[in-house]
Order: sequence, then C-alpha cells, then structure tokens
Amino acid sequence: MNEAEIPIDIAAGKLLDWLISRRIVDKNWHLHIRNIRNKISNAITDMPEHDELLQLLSGAHINYFHCLRIVDILKTTEADSKNVFGRYGSQRMKDWQEIVKMYEKDNLYLAEAAQILVRNINYEIPGIRKQIKHLEQLSEEADKKVEDLERSEKVVMAEYQNMCKQLGVTGTNLRQELVDKVFNDLPGMLTKVASSVAPLKKTVELYASFMNDAECLTLLKHVLAKGNTTVYEFVYGEPPLSIEEPPVKFVTEQQQEAADDGGAIDFGDDDGGAIDFGDGSGLDLDAPVELEIGDIDWGAADEGADPALAGANDGNVIDFNISLEESGIVVEEDGNLGGVAKGDEAFTVLDAQQYRDRFVNDLLELQSFLKMRLHQLGSADKAQVLAFAIMDNFKDHDEKTVASMLAEVEVVYAGVTDELLQHLLQIKHSPVYVDILTSNVKQKLTSIDKMKETALMKREKSVSFKQQSVELKPTQTKIVEQTKTLQGQIEKDISKRYKNRPVNLYGTNL
Repeated sequence: MNEAEIPIDIAAGKLLDWLISRRIVDKNWHLHIRNIRNKISNAITDMPEHDELLQLLSGAHINYFHCLRIVDILKTTEADSKNVFGRYGSQRMKDWQEIVKMYEKDNLYLAEAAQILVRNINYEIPGIRKQIKHLEQLSEEADKKVEDLERSEKVVMAEYQNMCKQLGVTGTNLRQELVDKVFNDLPGMLTKVASSVAPLKKTVELYASFMNDAECLTLLKHVLAKGNTTVYEFVYGEPPLSIEEPPVKFVTEQQQEAADDGGAIDFGDDDGGAIDFGDGSGLDLDAPVELEIGDIDWGAADEGADPALAGANDGNVIDFNISLEESGIVVEEDGNLGGVAKGDEAFTVLDAQQYRDRFVNDLLELQSFLKMRLHQLGSADKAQVLAFAIMDNFKDHDEKTVASMLAEVEVVYAGVTDELLQHLLQIKHSPVYVDILTSNVKQKLTSIDKMKETALMKREKSVSFKQQSVELKPTQTKIVEQTKTLQGQIEKDISKRYKNRPVNLYGTNL
C-alpha cells in the first residue's frame, strides 16, 4: 500500500495530546493565546457592514479559520486601500493579518482549534443534549402530573357526590339542607326504626324464656310494645299530658367565638350584688314577723285548748272543717300522672342518646344470643350441645328459624346505626356539629379547587419546558454543524503535514 494512502486515525478526545506529543504545538501554547484573543476583541469593534461577516461573528467562538475567511472578505471590502506594492493601507486589514500571523506562529491556531473541538465534543454538545432531554422529561412529568390530578379530581368529586347522596342533600346549600332534614326527615326515620322492631316479638320472647328474666331487654320490649315513645313515658310508665321538647339550637363558629369572650353573668347593676325586690328597703331576717288581718297563722294552738273551740271568737282564724267536694278542689294522685315532659324526658327513647345506646345494647345482646344458638344448632360438638341443653325445652325453633330471627335483628340494628340517622341526631343535639359536618364535606370541594390550580400551573410549566427545549434545538444544530466544519478543517490541516495522508478523527459522536 502506498504511504500516502495509509490513514491516520486520531481519537478526537486526545487530539491536543497527540499534537503536543508530536511537537506540532508547544505544551505551553495557552500562555500565548491570550494576546491573540485580546487582539480579536479589539478588531471586532471596527468591522465593515457585510452579511457573511455578521454571520461569522455571531454566536461562534472565532478561531483561526474564521480569521482567514475574514481576511478574504476584507480583501474585497478594503480593495480601494491597496497600494501599488500590493499592501493594504486599511487598519482593519492590518489588524486581522497580524492576528493570522500570531495564530500561525508555533501552530497556535491548531492547538486552539483542537481545544475547541474537544470542548464541543465532550461538554458543549452533550450539555445541550442533556439539557434538552431534561426539559422534555420535565414537560412529560408535568403532563403526567396533570393527568394524575385530573384523575384525583374525578375521584374526590365522586366522593363528594357520594357523601351528598348518603346525606340525602344536593349540596347547593349544604348547611341549610342538613338543618331542614333534622326537622323534616329525622322523626320519620326514628318512626321507621321503631316500626321495624315488630317482627322481633317472638325472638324477644324466646330470649326472655331462655334467660328466665322478665326484666331483660327492657328498652327493646318498650319500643316493641309502645313504639318510639317519650323518655317520660318509658321512665314513669304513662304518657305525659304535654311535651315541651328543648328547642334545637345551631351555633356557628363566629357565635362560638363571641360566646367565649366572657363567661361571667352580668346582672346589669353595680350595687354590690344585692338583690332589689322593688320595695326600696332591705329585709331584716332577725326581726319578728307581724301578721296583719287576713294573714294565715300556721302556728300551733295553745296546749290544753279545745281545737274545736279554738278561734271560735276569732274572726281571723280559718275553719278547715270544709269538705273537699264542697270546696271544688280536686286533689291529684301521687306520682307523675298528667305531668309535662320537659328537658331530656321530652325526647323519644330513640332520639335521646342515653336511651338509644341502651336500645342498641339490647339489640347486640339479642344478636349475640342468636348467633350462639345458631352455632349450637349447626354444630355436632357434644360440648356445645351440653352447653345449650336448657334450650331443648324450646322445640318451636330450628336452625332455619333462628337464622331468620337473626336476620330480622340485623335489619333493626342496621336501621338504628344508619350513618345518615347518626349525623342527623348529632346535628340535633350538638349546636356546632352541623358546621363541622358541612366543613368536612366542603373540604372535598376545596381539595378539588386546589387540584385545578395545581393542574393549571403544571400545564403552564409543561408548555414552558417544551418551549425551552424547542429553542435549544437550533442552537444544538448550529454547534454540531460548526464542530463538524472545524473537524474537517483540522483533519485537512494535519493531512497536509503528512503528505496528504487521510486523517480520521474518531469518537466525535456527532
């Protein structure tokens, strides 16, 4: 093979070391390059208007090969300054020709070109590619986050709608709708629970027979016999003449804060706390009380006096020898017959918390009994049979019947522990619960609003990241093209030094 045809392969990343090792450039070349860069900076400030010059000087690190092209262009623009000896009188031409000579001394231009090539290959181009990839990744992550937020928004909205559905409200005016349901729906719901107890009659009788205790399940028996009566009727065994149920009050957070400002009772007077009864004088508790005509004297009669004759001549003494029938006074019987249900006694047994808990406990007690009995009937274990031997006296039920009884008890239990019913009872008996519940439900809407704001912000960021990556791609393309051009110029220059042998700079990854 002809020597001129043998290629010279040089690793692009080791080009500068290769040039120094072959003494083409000096290892201290960088000490002299600063003067050239200063000279170029000064020369750029005075340049003629030329399109190619503007393109050469914009966005690129000016190297020796750029300077050669600038000199060629100045030969055209500065032609009128050329004298008969072929020299140019233009200072611009002189400056750039001097720069070219400084570059060519000790092959400084080749060392600088090699440095620029290595920097572009190892740092500039990979850095821009990495930045573009990172921006595209950020844009994709932002888009994915938007999708996740939209899915979460749908889930939370479904949860909000489900909560409204469970509460039986539309959500238009949530607080007022809940308050209205307390007055409109709660009584009917409690009546429905009380009505569902009717099928438990035989179950209660079975349990009472097993327990041999007539006092068991007292509240459940009461509801079974009389329905959802007032607590008054359950306690005293008779219905009241009238019911004065405490009014339902609702306190907002603002009212609660106002109430917390002071807990003392202000009676409106500054007279030291004395009670004024309106007669303008105080009472002397030690002074004897003098009765006037018409006052009742409850004092005992004198000893030894005849009660029948006592006060016979005294017109101020009341004669008690008058029959009740003649007086027209009706004396009621002892107890609470014909009383007025007030306070907690005015609530129904399923409305008052304490008695409703007792009702639920009765149901759980009955439920546990039926489960154990069902297990015993379905078990072949001798020990289990012996444990319920007492139940053998009751032949009117089998495993299927007990299972049916258990299902009926669970229906009542599900009704009394219904979530909506519990909420309405809490609203009725807790002044602030309606605001707490409303706030919890509306928190879903607040979360949805925050998700929408975050999604909007993520969309804007995604667009921004995409725009930045698009703007960087022309820069990347331009640097790649300039690097390829510089690579070809270096290969051509080195080839001239070695009898035009082909030179291949590999590892550029362009």
